[in-house]
Order: sequence, then structure tokens, then C-alpha cells
Amino acid sequence: MAGYDDRDGKIWMDGTLVDWREANVHILTHALHYASSVFEGERCYDGRIFLSREHSERLLKSGELMDMQIPYSVDQIEAAKRAVLNANGLDNAYVRVVAFRGAGEDMGVASARNPVRMAVAAWEWGNYYGDAKMKGAKLDIAKWKRPSPETIPTAAKAAGLYMICTMSKHAAEAKGCSDALFMDYRGYVAEATGANVFFVKDGEVHTPDPDAILNGLTRQTVIKLLEERGIKVNVRHIMPEELEGFEQCWLTGSAAEVTPVGQIGDYTFEVGQLTRDIAEGYEKLVRS
Repeated sequence: MAGYDDRDGKIWMDGTLVDWREANVHILTHALHYASSVFEGERCYDGRIFLSREHSERLLKSGELMDMQIPYSVDQIEAAKRAVLNANGLDNAYVRVVAFRGAGEDMGVASARNPVRMAVAAWEWGNYYGDAKMKGAKLDIAKWKRPSPETIPTAAKAAGLYMICTMSKHAAEAKGCSDALFMDYRGYVAEATGANVFFVKDGEVHTPDPDAILNGLTRQTVIKLLEERGIKVNVRHIMPEELEGFEQCWLTGSAAEVTPVGQIGDYTFEVGQLTRDIAEGYEKLVRS
């Protein structure tokens, strides 16, 4: 398979559709050196991006939190996504929108004089965790902690927050795992490298309080699905020793969708009926 830099197609950059291989930036782009970048990952199902406007709104909010005024409105971002899908003839795809500080007059930590740029790409992408949707993903426990909101805007979907995700996922894959589960800076269960986490015990669902992690749009959607089914959802701080008592587990995210988890470290979980029901319910919702 060709690398992501060597494909046919079009990418939207700063208001113009350009050839995929020509969608380049200068080596002194500020974001490359200082992680001044925010992004969204979205899935398009049968020609419709699920929660598209909510993703666009969150992109702008992330930019505000990172002191980056993105020079596009929600409607303009929506139009850019639609243009990319149409140009590439895609009805079922993953859509990546990224806004970043480009090259300009500043090349130190400060970059107020550099332009904020935006790009949109889309490609076909299957199950994020491969066959884990059937048998359950296997997760490592990361050695790194999710940071305190006092150190970085944890509510932003910012590139810098993913550095330890990459490191932790590499370590997990080296152990034969699909992903890694983080604890937060206080020691509570937090999230996986790119997905939120849910647990089941005695017919009730438990999920971490998103007070130091991204409150994912898929997470919010799944909570609504559970509540509509009359299932109690406990949003709270979860201690790592509680993992032993949970019966089922799943991950949620735009890329991950709803993916069952079979193992976290030494703890095992069944791919139970509730997990399957929610996965099926989510699949129906995104295609409705």
C-alpha cells in the first residue's frame, strides 16, 4: 500500500483543492517544531459525516484554547469537507481536518505573526483495531500519565497531547497489544491513546469523568444510547484496582467507533451482550 504522501486524489489546503502529492508545507512550519496544531478525526458513512458540525465546532474551540484563531467558520469547514469527499469520490471514509501555525515571521516559541492554516484530507479506512471488533482488543497499561488541566488545555484536541499516545501505543504493539490504557496524573483510569473507555458491572456502566481528558463526541453519543435503553451510567473517577471487578469493557472514538476490549494488562473481560448491543446500536445510528 502506498504511503500517505504518495496517493492519487485531492486535499483541501487553505481554500483550494490541490493534488494529493503536492499538499506540502515548509520545513520551518511552526507546528512541526512546537506542536501548534489542532485536528479532528471524523467518519463519513454512506455520504454523511457523523456529527460533522459538532466536529467543526470543536475544532474552532480547540483553536481558541490553544490561542490559535482559525480563519474559517463552521460553514466554511463543512464546505471544505464536502469538497474533499466529492473530489475523491468517497461515500465511506475517514476525514481528517487539521489547523496549524504555518511558516512566517516567527520561528521561536512565540508565533503570533505566523498564519494559521488549515487542511482537509479523506481516505478509506477500515476498522481501527482490525478484528478486535469481534474478539475484543488487548490493551497494555501505559507508563505515562494523562496530564493535569493545569499544564495544558486537556479539552483541546491538540497535537501535543498525543505525543505520549504515540509512545505508549508503540510500547503496547511491541507487547502484542492493540493499544494502551492511561491513568491520569492523579492515578485514576483515564482513556486509551485515541479513545474513551467504558466498563460494565452488575448491569450498570461506569466511565471516567472527563475532567482531565477529551470528552469525546462518540463517548457522549454512547452515553445517550445507554440512557435511552434505561441503563444507568456512572460518570466518575475510577481507581485502577477496580478493573478486576468489571465484567465488560469497550472503547469509543470516531476512528475506533465502539470496539470491545477483551484484556487490559492482566485483567480480562467478556465481549458481552451489552457491549454487542451498543456496538450494533451505534452502527445503526451513524448510518440512519
